[in-house]
Amino acid sequence: MKFTALIVIIQDKDEEAAIEAAKGAGAGSVTILHGKNIGLEEKKVFFGLTLEENVSVLLFVLPRKLSLQVMRLLREKFDLDNPENSGLAFTLPLTHVAGLDTKELHKFEHDIKSMI
Repeated sequence: MKFTALIVIIQDKDEEAAIEAAKGAGAGSVTILHGKNIGLEEKKVFFGLTLEENVSVLLFVLPRKLSLQVMRLLREKFDLDNPENSGLAFTLPLTHVAGLDTKELHKFEHDIKSMI
């Protein structure tokens, strides 16, 4: 089975909704990182404080076919193609994977078989 890393950068306020949507589409576990979005444009300053946008980085390791489904769903649900939106999603192919939970691996196999 070929695996893909799906990385989704989403506004903090949308983190829980994105995780629930991904799980609904068949994703299993997720690793969550928190950060700040620094773009090319100057950030707004309010009383001398810079207003930065907090983001969540969601990292999923999924079978290739499933990663495309999850990405498509999140792309539409959170309007990631809109330049006004600060979200981003992309995939990276994985050649070697260690440490996957065997229960999750069996779930992936079952899900892929039901798609065919």
